[in-house]
Amino acid sequence: MYWFFLIFFAISTLLATYITLRLFSRAEFRRIWKIAIAFGIVGTLFLPVILIILRRAGFDNRLIDVLVWSGYLGVGFLSFVFTYLVIRDLLWLPAGAFNKIRARISKSAQKKAASNPIENPSRRGFLVNSMNYGIMAVAAGSTGYGIAEARQTPEVKEVSVTITDLPEDFEAFRIVQITDLHISPTFRRSCVEEIVEVVNTLNADIVALTGDLVDGTVEQLAYDAAPLGKIKSAMGNYFVTGNHEYYSGVIEWIEEVRRLGFSILINEHRIITSGKRKMLLAGVTDYREGRMLPEHRSDPHKALKAAPVTDIKILLAHQPKNIFDASRAGYDLQICGHTHGGQFFPWNLLVGFTQPYVSGLHKHENTQIYVSRGTGYWGPPMRVGSPSEITLIKLVSG
Repeated sequence: MYWFFLIFFAISTLLATYITLRLFSRAEFRRIWKIAIAFGIVGTLFLPVILIILRRAGFDNRLIDVLVWSGYLGVGFLSFVFTYLVIRDLLWLPAGAFNKIRARISKSAQKKAASNPIENPSRRGFLVNSMNYGIMAVAAGSTGYGIAEARQTPEVKEVSVTITDLPEDFEAFRIVQITDLHISPTFRRSCVEEIVEVVNTLNADIVALTGDLVDGTVEQLAYDAAPLGKIKSAMGNYFVTGNHEYYSGVIEWIEEVRRLGFSILINEHRIITSGKRKMLLAGVTDYREGRMLPEHRSDPHKALKAAPVTDIKILLAHQPKNIFDASRAGYDLQICGHTHGGQFFPWNLLVGFTQPYVSGLHKHENTQIYVSRGTGYWGPPMRVGSPSEITLIKLVSG
């Protein structure tokens, strides 16, 4: 924990220094205020971390809720500011290099100064300050848009998955997936109720909840998760763990989700029968959290142990990274989440460096994989460029 805080403080200080220098170096106010802004940025970045620690220690009240909202909104706003500053500075690099080259080949420095009035310090300062204030305004607008997008009821995304030699008994089989709700102080019971209401209009054959349900303990969030017990499906509701369950008391949450009527798949399978045909539905624990609970090491092969011959094999997993083992094990389809589709710019452009697939339907060797953008959100309550979804997967023959 000591090293985490030290590294996090160092990174926060660097970010705060960069943002302060690039935004306010030409601003006409005292240096002490610039230092105060830098410290405020560090504090804003630290606030969510401190609040997570406090909530895990059992502190949970209205003040904490307000601070969680404030901290995450601040982090989201600063993320946009930092991103737009970096983009601005990268675009300025070629212009700066061009000006230096032109200055060297110019025959007369005075002639250059006369023909390039933008180098006038006062005018240049005005232009830089105007651009900086524009960046803050755009960042504020992006934050507002992101909040509005994240707080909308998730759209229903219909996905047809073609399965070779799909039996007629499973034609148009309907799997409704919800994932990555991240129930928390910014995503409460009312949000869950809206999702359940939509899910219950979709005539699901099965409902799959693929992890990262909560960010908090059962004691803190059981009331908010309770509406999930009203989800209806023809052949059962199924749950697999995500990484955040392991940060929130995974054993207690497994029992709570089971109490809400879900079958828990911990590296195991169930057989679903339609007519004379059979489907194997397997589920694995989170890809990495065997580090915290060795008996929960994710294992798609183990999930097939003692399985009978079936017509289709489907794997529920939290992370796309399970696809490598899933493909080797011979699954027809993996359904997962975890990535949030990047959630908001620019992370939606970067998440592909950590996962083999970010969102949508793909084929990996002989196994198809569907990655949901997520039904809720994590951290800053905003989405830009990656709207949330409730996924309706229909199996079709092909």
